[in-house]
Amino acid sequence: MIKLREVSYVRMGTRDLEGAEFFATDYLGLEVSERHKNSVYFKSDARAHTLCYFEGDLTDQAVAFEIASEAELEQAAATLEAMQHAVHRGSAQEAALRKVAAFISFRDPTGNTIELVVRPERSGRRYHGRRDAGITGFSHVGLCTTDAVRDEKFWTEVCNARVSDRIGDAPLLRIDAVHHTIALFPTDRAGIQHINHQVETADDVQRSFHFLNDRQVKMVFGPGRHPTSSAKFLYFEGPDGVVFEYSSGVREIADELLYRERQFLFSPKGFCHWGAKPAIREFT
Repeated sequence: MIKLREVSYVRMGTRDLEGAEFFATDYLGLEVSERHKNSVYFKSDARAHTLCYFEGDLTDQAVAFEIASEAELEQAAATLEAMQHAVHRGSAQEAALRKVAAFISFRDPTGNTIELVVRPERSGRRYHGRRDAGITGFSHVGLCTTDAVRDEKFWTEVCNARVSDRIGDAPLLRIDAVHHTIALFPTDRAGIQHINHQVETADDVQRSFHFLNDRQVKMVFGPGRHPTSSAKFLYFEGPDGVVFEYSSGVREIADELLYRERQFLFSPKGFCHWGAKPAIREFT
């Protein structure tokens, strides 16, 4: 089994690097950690970076997960190759661009690009965003799935994810005590469905709602509260139509033996306690 430790970073291509940087710093509230000719790295917590925008195709996206060692990395590569997944072993130069000691990349059954990384760089300098959005760190990703049952099986049987809850056929998967690190949403495409940053309080969620709304950022869901994770949330649209989420107060599952996954309706009631209705196609 491939043992994922935590979600590490997201890499996304964009045709407007300057615009993506402006959004990430002035609106989303991240900090530029490093800038190159064709890419910009952003931090949101103690890690050296959790988001990288680079000049490239909009469909060029990858999500990275940390694993424990290079030995486990090689074992993961062998497991994936035995399942007929094409595995790319990153060069030293590619690893340096990702700020990791080593990595492999592959596509999950839907076609999402996944990177498994060893020793992602931490920062000796604490995160300080351009604006005070209350961000405490990069927390989870939503991924598109063209077959939720098949992909759930991959993440829970090939990898160490566990189902916390389902909304319809959409599983919310944890790899540690946090309610979910990966969420799979049925649709007709591959890609990143949303990117989540945790914020400190519900007040931060509400403040960002007014801040972003005043600047005509497109709101697509919330403010609201998820009945699954109990988190207060806000979803909004960023560059190239990618959806970002702030949330606060996410549930943790301390006792694996006592917890049982739950089933929620795939309807607004399954997504929000407060009655907010999503304008996100994978949620409708």
